[in-house]
Amino acid sequence: MNGFEPWVYGNGHTISNWNYFRIFEALKAISPMSIEIQHISKNYGSQRALSDVSFSVKAGEIAGFIGPNGAGKSTTMKIICGLLAPDQGTVLINQQRTDQHASAFRRSLGYLPETNPLYPEMYIEEYLSYVAGLYRLGQTAHEKIKDIIGRTGLTAEKGKKIGSLSKGYRQRVGLAQALLHDPAVLILDEPTSGLDPNQIIEIRNLIKEVGKDKTVLLSTHIMQEVEAICNRVIIINKGEVVADSITRQLQDSEEGSNMTIFVEFNEDPPLEKIEKIKGVEKIKKVKDKTWLIQCRITDDIRPALFSFAVENNLVVLSMHRQEKKLEDVFRELTR
Repeated sequence: MNGFEPWVYGNGHTISNWNYFRIFEALKAISPMSIEIQHISKNYGSQRALSDVSFSVKAGEIAGFIGPNGAGKSTTMKIICGLLAPDQGTVLINQQRTDQHASAFRRSLGYLPETNPLYPEMYIEEYLSYVAGLYRLGQTAHEKIKDIIGRTGLTAEKGKKIGSLSKGYRQRVGLAQALLHDPAVLILDEPTSGLDPNQIIEIRNLIKEVGKDKTVLLSTHIMQEVEAICNRVIIINKGEVVADSITRQLQDSEEGSNMTIFVEFNEDPPLEKIEKIKGVEKIKKVKDKTWLIQCRITDDIRPALFSFAVENNLVVLSMHRQEKKLEDVFRELTR
């Protein structure tokens, strides 16, 4: 008896979950895995945590999952990992339902929860050896532990008990356990919480590196982190997805109908001539020789401004378009 129940599929034949797990491991070795959330809802008593949430993360993609406190991020991540059951909806990994083969899918997931569950009385290497045993890494465990300790910057601390570590180093231990078994899918809930600026950059670089051959769903409150490492952004608010887009496209789409340009001339320009340029809607002096010019987003006036400067014997000392930050988009969609 190995504890694996038989699985019945479409044509009436059966295979055991053990054989299914072997097939699943083979698929994992070939490529990263996609994640798909289909119409997930979850209530805690009378409180609605998630309401018909749907999104997908492509194989090999690093997706930022952001929202205010209480928006439903951690609940969604726990449902993906099989730690919570949704009231409605389905989670698919590589187009396979995770609730039907939970034990097999969990072995292909690496999860760092918001509250890092560690054993403070254990030494770092001891704890990672314990985790390796849970994943049955066998003879590869020692090398994998050594490698992940180095990659997460724990080498100098590896002989210490977890309880004596700073919050930042405990966070690194949590990330190490999530990566130890080389999962195809990483679910990271606030992975840089408690880290100093130098540590944050190191962990960001690590996530970007491992994200080259894994599918990553990353939750954070640090917008610069999303901009730095995520190529997709999913924004959730009050249990509903309010935006899902490529990072750059999301910022551009929320610019509204106007584009703002700052231009510095060598001397003040004739304003009445600028006003005649097609698309110009607003002109304002912000400091000596520097002007804010607002135009319709469909009318990029920068080429016309260079031509205007030449025609009026002016020199353009600098010109740039004001970029809307992800933080601004986030506030507009969630306030």
